[in-house]
Amino acid sequence: MNNNTESIYTLQFGLLCLSGLLFFSSFNMIIPELPSHLTRLGGGEYKGLIIALFTLTAGLSRPFSGKLADRVGRVPVMIVGALVCGVAGLMYPLAGSVWAFLLLRLFNGFSTGFKPTGTSAYVADIIPFSKRGEAMGVIGFFGTMGMALGPAVGPLIAEHFSLDIMFYCSSFAAVLSVLILIGMKETLVHKEPVRWEHFRIHRDEIYEPKVFAPAFMLMLSVFAFGAILTVLPDVSDQLGMSRGLFFTYYTVASLLVRIVAGKASDKYGRVPVLKVGSFIICIALLCLANADSVFLLLFTAVLYGLGSGLCSPTVFAWTVDLSDVNRRGRGMATMYIFLEVGIGLGALLSGWLYANDLSNISRVFYACAAMSAVGFLYLFSKSVRNLPVVTEV
Repeated sequence: MNNNTESIYTLQFGLLCLSGLLFFSSFNMIIPELPSHLTRLGGGEYKGLIIALFTLTAGLSRPFSGKLADRVGRVPVMIVGALVCGVAGLMYPLAGSVWAFLLLRLFNGFSTGFKPTGTSAYVADIIPFSKRGEAMGVIGFFGTMGMALGPAVGPLIAEHFSLDIMFYCSSFAAVLSVLILIGMKETLVHKEPVRWEHFRIHRDEIYEPKVFAPAFMLMLSVFAFGAILTVLPDVSDQLGMSRGLFFTYYTVASLLVRIVAGKASDKYGRVPVLKVGSFIICIALLCLANADSVFLLLFTAVLYGLGSGLCSPTVFAWTVDLSDVNRRGRGMATMYIFLEVGIGLGALLSGWLYANDLSNISRVFYACAAMSAVGFLYLFSKSVRNLPVVTEV
């Protein structure tokens, strides 16, 4: 689509946004309750694996979802991801042991390995270049709404009904997102029927080198998110605060800035906006390392949300900018692989540093701040300055 005066707000784009809201609500709904649930199963020492295993299979599935999105279609890839999420929600009540639970987390990771890859490629197909940042901001807005609604609603359902009902509600939200996708028009022009060949991944199909800069930047910026997902529920319990409240404040702040950030990156460039966002994230993490009250914790949630809201749609748009038109699925898959690596490493490192001892919380977030600072400095490097500036597609 090359008509830059055309509005991004079409029926297809609206359905995509609604599906994304339901999908992200689905798997985020259960996250605040998983650490305590695993502890009740007798696996408290494995809290770091709750997010790490999820991101492992998400990352491993990215090359497959990217290839399938480029060869079979964007919509089938999105449907597979949402269906996995729906099935996982039904299976959690049946996972009565630590190892069954951890295996289910591995399976659940395939959902985010497929759905966002297909979504990003679909958006790139239907949105003109000059509005790409704005579109990524809007689609991210709805995804972030899901990330806010899920952790806020999930614990309430578990408290007033039961943990099993919460899992079933998660599954229901995923199924609704699938029903929306079924009626969407496929945007891949030259579609192929599914063949065994599509599941044989060659070395050059795993990684798209052209998008290394935004992918590497994303990995460093989301490292802290893996840590936050792992240790924040325990911090919230210590302060007598609802486990979902931090995520609600973080997400609302992120929502407030996402659309503006996308437009700003269209106007001023991807790298300048990323510099501001990554600097804010670094400051937020330094504050989080010293947050000893509900007020300070929620203040850092807002600050972290603002920084993330600036970075996320900008990185997504930058990745599409640098991807070949015929390899958008692979380019987005590469970016998501780096995202999963960042979140997974953040979860693993934080679980190791935390060691179920609240006195270790500060060192967790100082380590996260250091990773974010590396990302900020990387944006000033020669390798970033030498990248092509895309002005049209």
